[in-house]
Amino acid sequence: MDLPLTWAAIILFGIMMYVVLDGFDLGLGILYPFFKTKDERDVIMNTVAPVWDGNETWLVLGGAGLLAAFPLAYAVILSALSLPLILVLLALVLRGVAFEFRFKAHEHERHFWDKAFIGGSIAATFFQGVVLGAYIRGIPVAGHAYSGGPLDWISPFSLFTGIGLLVTYALLGSTWLIMKTEGALQLRAYWLTRWLTWKLLAVIVVVSVWTPLADAAIAERWFSLPNLLWFSPVPLLVAASAWSLLRSVSRKAQALPFLSTLALVFLGYSGLGISLWPNIVPPTISIWQASSPPESQEFTLIGTLFIIPIILAYTVWSYYVFRGKVKPGQGYH
Repeated sequence: MDLPLTWAAIILFGIMMYVVLDGFDLGLGILYPFFKTKDERDVIMNTVAPVWDGNETWLVLGGAGLLAAFPLAYAVILSALSLPLILVLLALVLRGVAFEFRFKAHEHERHFWDKAFIGGSIAATFFQGVVLGAYIRGIPVAGHAYSGGPLDWISPFSLFTGIGLLVTYALLGSTWLIMKTEGALQLRAYWLTRWLTWKLLAVIVVVSVWTPLADAAIAERWFSLPNLLWFSPVPLLVAASAWSLLRSVSRKAQALPFLSTLALVFLGYSGLGISLWPNIVPPTISIWQASSPPESQEFTLIGTLFIIPIILAYTVWSYYVFRGKVKPGQGYH
């Protein structure tokens, strides 16, 4: 067994699960200003009240797996991106507190926690996108240590990816509302989904052009033969998923818009993997160079393979138990 490859697959799976599950969760906070009444906001919160905190389990799994399996990558990435990652965690804390306190606050105080929920969701998403952009641009390393400055993560590209992730999570949130609500709230979610789809396609085009122009290695990976033939289905599938999303919205479908958005997110994630593979600290450190000793990876792999099915089981069970539409007056109070 190729242990570094196995661990890379586990970490990639954990991060993807976090993006999907906490993505629509954060997206609801980004969309919150588009819904003004207390009843609408209560319904929005109740669509995720039973599951939102469990969604972040996957973020813990990804971070812990990185430390256990790739300690060099963990040290370099956290040294380079410590400030935006701290801002992400602080925003998630603010958002979690606001989520709980909003239901307990007096009527005249609720607006404060609504604003905290919006601000925490936007800040957490934006800085996650900034981290992604800085990671794609590459992290300078000298002697197995980060060699850049404390603010090197700030660049036009990383700021753009921060905005792009806001659009992505907002689209996940709007399609989640289509699936979980009805009436006027659902109709507004349909409108938002149509608008956000075009914005996301614009983001995908800009990132797809900007990335190879900025990095010759990525351009060669995508556009040299025979890679061009192997990877050509990715943009075609993106176009097909976007068409499916827009068509399902026009037909007022319930679950298909969310599934089509998940396909777009997965394809974007796949494109990122194609661009950077096999480097875990781009552009110089591969997963094999950054891996911990085989004994450490074997020991932690046993526990991880035991715990992942448990996490999957209770995640699936919680979503199954709380399936269906959420109506005003129902849910957490």
